[in-house]
Amino acid sequence: MKYREDERTELKREWTDDIKKEIIAFANTESGTLIIGVDDSGSVVGVMNAVEVQLRLTNMLRDAIKPDITMFVSSEIGNIDGTDVLFVNVQQGTHRPYYLSAKGLTSAGVYVRQGTSSSPASDAHIRKMILETDGDQFELRRSLQQELTFDYTEAEFRKRNLEFTVKQHVTLGLVAASPRTYSNVAFLLSDQCSFTTKVAIFQGTTKEVFKDRREFGGSLLKQLNDVYEFINLNNHVRAEISGLLRIDRRDVPEVAVREALLNAMVHREYGLSSSTLISILDDRIEFVSVGGLVAGLTLEDIQLGVSVCRNEKLAAIFYRLKLIEAYGTGITKIFDSYRDALVKPTIAQSENAFRITLPNVNAIQTENLILEMARQKSLISRRDVQDMLGISQTKAGQLLRDLVERNLLNAVGAGRNTGYVIV
Repeated sequence: MKYREDERTELKREWTDDIKKEIIAFANTESGTLIIGVDDSGSVVGVMNAVEVQLRLTNMLRDAIKPDITMFVSSEIGNIDGTDVLFVNVQQGTHRPYYLSAKGLTSAGVYVRQGTSSSPASDAHIRKMILETDGDQFELRRSLQQELTFDYTEAEFRKRNLEFTVKQHVTLGLVAASPRTYSNVAFLLSDQCSFTTKVAIFQGTTKEVFKDRREFGGSLLKQLNDVYEFINLNNHVRAEISGLLRIDRRDVPEVAVREALLNAMVHREYGLSSSTLISILDDRIEFVSVGGLVAGLTLEDIQLGVSVCRNEKLAAIFYRLKLIEAYGTGITKIFDSYRDALVKPTIAQSENAFRITLPNVNAIQTENLILEMARQKSLISRRDVQDMLGISQTKAGQLLRDLVERNLLNAVGAGRNTGYVIV
């Protein structure tokens, strides 16, 4: 009797380690049968110790392939002309992609059937299988990376006297009960998280000249703390004298910075690979996250406090850590922190991006002081601005140039003798 290989049939003369790749390929594609004891020409050569080989197969299925594939594989020993042959029948699994435990969810670990051969799956094919099996909600899908550690996240839980055990992993959605694998929400909290936050500091009020730029990685909780600290260092304190009192005021209200940063971390679309972007300019801080608004929401809705969470598991973890509140109060808090300011935050969105702009309240006040002095005097100099505000020559010159560029002042003369008049 002769057998022939095709897209549903694989022939093996004897047991080899590659058999597990063939089984994975059938389970990831459209089922198939592996016949051990038949050579490539289709001739039956038989299997020595078929029962032992069958036992080896059972152990291999349990130990070398993830997730559990045993329910989709059956084997039977057949006898052809007095010769034992092992038939291994593989159904398409329901928890694709299946992969070699030692290689993980990578092209080196995931195989698919292509014609009469089993080939490594591309990253795109792996993501497609995960999407088909787990659905389209990013945080609930299986992480492509399964070798994860949580040193930083564990430390954050300990600070709050919260447990972070295997049981909590399941409860919080970091681990799927079946198949028992890490989800993308686990990846976001892991030390291996590949999503980053980029912060740039610009000179003046345009994005033409960089003063500094940083990129922050690791667990989202680490990024949250590191980015907030960096912004805080560049969110300057200005002093006001009111009677006998000295009042220190940040350029941007700390509450607004905190809530805008949390919003960018928790509500962005992690199915897109772009970094979260934060720009610090003299007159504002901008937070840009990818994803736009959740379908069905408008800018008016969120300013009224309406909240529809894109990443419910991630938001629940941040809530458990007391970083956010249960209801969508973040945007409301941002606007409330500017209640007495002359300028207000603004929100803009496109189909794939969302931006919150926090004005520098001190910069606006400073501008108004300069413009008021220019109205009262026929001509003001850089030295006048330095003395009035108690700032450096460089800073005074920068403020005046910015007002000229925005057509609020006109420059008269040149060099050291340059003066400024109101437009």
